[in-house]
Amino acid sequence: MKALDVKLDVLANNLANINTTGFKRSRTNFEDLLYQIKREPGILNANNKPTPHGIVVGVGVAVAGTQLDFAQGTLDQTYNGLDMAIQGEGFFQVRTIDDGQEVIAFTRAGNFTINRDGDIVLGNSDGPLMEPNITLPADAKDISVSADGRVMYKSPGDQALQEAGQILLARFVNPEGLKQIGKNLYIDTDASGTSVPGQPQTDGFGDIRGGALEMSNVEPVRELIELIKTQRGFELNSQSIKSADESLQVVTNLRRF
Repeated sequence: MKALDVKLDVLANNLANINTTGFKRSRTNFEDLLYQIKREPGILNANNKPTPHGIVVGVGVAVAGTQLDFAQGTLDQTYNGLDMAIQGEGFFQVRTIDDGQEVIAFTRAGNFTINRDGDIVLGNSDGPLMEPNITLPADAKDISVSADGRVMYKSPGDQALQEAGQILLARFVNPEGLKQIGKNLYIDTDASGTSVPGQPQTDGFGDIRGGALEMSNVEPVRELIELIKTQRGFELNSQSIKSADESLQVVTNLRRF
């Protein structure tokens, strides 16, 4: 029941973030616990033949871990010049504070905007700077992002496109090992390995779709089905505990006579 309660929490978090830009769903993995070996399989019987099976009683289940699913989310066309979506492999990089230290964090959310200094920042509650930093002039207009990550703009009275900077993406050997710190951000761990930076459309990195956002990869129907199955499993386990308790109560009453 404790293990299923954890799964219910994970499913609830998935459903809560169904409209969160760049959100990646998690799944709960289970593993069985140690077994009570009351008779070893294969011991010799009365005819000196090995028995086909033994008597083994399990003692329950535990949560083995929660696993991130980095499947591609659907792209929503917004036509906002600083909205970006990664089609394929890679993460945007931003500078943020974690445990009092400045670190490079990673995100699939591409809802970028500019701060008062013209720096491109992620549009979450903290507004961390993009890494590497890209600054746009105050009079920039018609801002766009090319598929290979170049940030372009026009100046007043000039129809020629100018380049403000180059976006670099990052990827990992094991992205499922990234640590979620909230605000649509991940940081690397020993499980994920260190980040490998690169330019979009090169060396296996995805391309950037300007004027679009990658939406959550949560599938509502799938999550609701899992929610119902988990609830039923929770109820069945509670009924099993109740039945076992009643059986023990019968045994206790028999010993009184």
